[in-house]
Amino acid sequence: MKRTRIDATQLELEDKVVAIKRVSKTVKGGRTMRFSALVVVGDKNGHVGAGMGKAAEVPEAIRKGKEAAARNMMEVPMDENNSIPHDFIGKFGSANVLLKKAPEGTGIIAGGPARAVLDLAGYKNIRTKSLGSNNKANVVLATLAGLSELKTPEEVARLRGKSVDELTK
Repeated sequence: MKRTRIDATQLELEDKVVAIKRVSKTVKGGRTMRFSALVVVGDKNGHVGAGMGKAAEVPEAIRKGKEAAARNMMEVPMDENNSIPHDFIGKFGSANVLLKKAPEGTGIIAGGPARAVLDLAGYKNIRTKSLGSNNKANVVLATLAGLSELKTPEEVARLRGKSVDELTK
């Protein structure tokens, strides 16, 4: 189930630059250098997005990345411990990110790219493990894919036509 996109104009967004790469294109006169920036934005209250920006200057690439991330915002579910409702593996390309529910007081146990996404989404207690690729862009997108596929107990109950109490027995 795909989550609905969020209008980011009324949210107070924080951003984090995950990666800046220098990329080049070989043309007739030599190489042209540009910068690519991977940026994650979120409001630390259940909304998060990621975007890539590319430009000749680093600040411009970051600005474009922020705009792309704000356009790709999504809402993610949380439980009462500020953790995820259930364990899940997010997949994107060859990157897999294992997302595990954690009890109160655990903190965010995650590698760099996944930590940026989880922190800006507002999770306080979660454990993750990056499996497969360690490409930063793919790890960020795998984390977002995993978060978008999570279902709250209320959603599962509604899909099955039961009450939450019937599911938890």
